[in-house]
Amino acid sequence: MRNETRKIVLTSLFIAIGVILPTLFFNQQIATMFSPMHIPVILCGFLLGWKYGMIAGVITPLLRSLIFTLPPLIPIALAMSFELATYGLIAGLLYKLLPIKVNVVRIYLSLLSAMILGRLMFGLVLSIYFSLQNNVYTFSAFISATVISAIPGIILQLILIPILVIYLNKIVEPKKENL
Repeated sequence: MRNETRKIVLTSLFIAIGVILPTLFFNQQIATMFSPMHIPVILCGFLLGWKYGMIAGVITPLLRSLIFTLPPLIPIALAMSFELATYGLIAGLLYKLLPIKVNVVRIYLSLLSAMILGRLMFGLVLSIYFSLQNNVYTFSAFISATVISAIPGIILQLILIPILVIYLNKIVEPKKENL
């Protein structure tokens, strides 16, 4: 029970960081390039598990949109909600289930899988949304939105997240003697 409460509190903290972090960038375009909302959600999945990462992923962009009106609720925050839920889910699930002993390799495989599947989910949701609007979400628009414009964020995530996971695992992991 105590561990569950701890995870809920930490998930709330990751959500709060994800809501606030984009405001530290000078403008929305720069924030979009660096994808600051992604980092706390992915970390939540790695450190607390897939359920908490998925919950943080669903809530963070929707809450940010409702508080700050950025990103726009429909379609962007909605699509990001699916994208970030996928990040938290896949990062947490693969990190736990991959039978690889080398932690850095396991982190990178989980992270890359989460990043690819999350971006595909984003594209799928936008594709469905635009098709319901009788519009087309082209493959070039998908690549531009999820890869080309996000290259700085992708690089930042590939460098920062493994370092933070290794460091924070030492802090977040409950001590065996306290349980």
